Order: sequence, then structure tokens, then C-alpha cells
Amino acid sequence: MNKIHQEKIIKYAKRFCVKDPTGHDWYHIERVYKMAKHIGKREQADMDVIKAAALLHDVGLSHEISSGVDHAEEGAKIAETFLKSIGFDPNKLDRVVEAIRLHRYGKKARSESLEGKILQDADRLDALGAIGIARAFAYGGARGAPIYDPAEKVEEYDPFRVKSTITHFQEKLLKIKDKLNTRTAKKIGEERHKFMEEFLEEFYKETNYRI
Repeated sequence: MNKIHQEKIIKYAKRFCVKDPTGHDWYHIERVYKMAKHIGKREQADMDVIKAAALLHDVGLSHEISSGVDHAEEGAKIAETFLKSIGFDPNKLDRVVEAIRLHRYGKKARSESLEGKILQDADRLDALGAIGIARAFAYGGARGAPIYDPAEKVEEYDPFRVKSTITHFQEKLLKIKDKLNTRTAKKIGEERHKFMEEFLEEFYKETNYRI
């Protein structure tokens, strides 16, 4: 990817995450971008596809928040239109669009490309470890979710159903480790998963008191 295209993509992507309170702000994009590059180099992926997909993967999120549409599907459409407008390599465009469209957790269809799998891994790793814990509570607070509801049942994860953040750990975050695609990501995921388990152990210990 040439420098001009990269600068245009960064400028465009920043427009979609200004003052985001859900943990999907520009710093999330930067972390996913850096992690995707880290994994991509080790897994010998196409770095142009990796960079574009990582920078643009959440451009549809504001539409999901405002109207309930799937942000990955909407983001893929937005990214495709934008990348065409700046003359992005047409031979790589389809892989960028597919990576964005299939990156979100819970998608039944899975990306067939290495770059799509790497974007998924990078995005999911940002939901683990210390940063994952911080983002989980930011996301829950922004949606009006309680920290903890001991009466709440753990069910199949539904991104459109608001439940307590601790239940969100059980329904989604603790399952991410086993859904990572690449060897590089799995190694990082093991460490971050362990940290989250330690946090939850302490959390339950501190809340296990009776009035």
C-alpha cells in the first residue's frame, strides 16, 4: 500500500470513531492494526489487505448503534465504496471487503482468506487480557448494562441483547481463546485468557459476601 492511500484510509477511518464510549474508539483501531500487522508478518499474509481491513473494520459501528444493522455487513459496504474512490488495488479489494464483512464474533460464515482470519484474530485479541476487561466494562456502561447480576442466566451470546458485563464474560469473552485462527494469535490469546480468569476469580471472591 502506498503512503498516500494509507494516509487517506487513516483519515477516513478516524471519522467513524470520534468520542466513541463503547471501547471501539480510535485507540482500539490502532491496537487491532498493530496486532494484525504483527500476526500478518509471522503468518506471511498480504500486508496491503491486512492494513486496509484493520483500519476500516469498524466503520459501520455507528450504524449498528443507531439503527441495529450488522456493523460488519454495513462496514464492508462503506469500505468498498471508499477504497474504490481512492483507487485501491482492485485485485486486493475483494479480500479486504470479505475480511471486514466476516470479522465479527458470532458470524456463522467464516472467512476463507488468511487475511480475513488474521483480522478476526487481531480484533478478538483486543477483547482479551487487561485491555479486554477495560473495554468490556466501557461497552457495558455505554449500553446501560449492570456490572453484575448474580440471578442472570448464562445463555448463547446475542450481541443485540443487553446483559451484565460479568455475564458477557461468560457468554463471549471466555470463549474467544478457542475460536482464534492462527498459531501466533493462539499463543497470545492463552496468556490474555489466563489473566481474565484470574480477574474473574478475584471478582467473585470479592462479591461473595452476604448482607
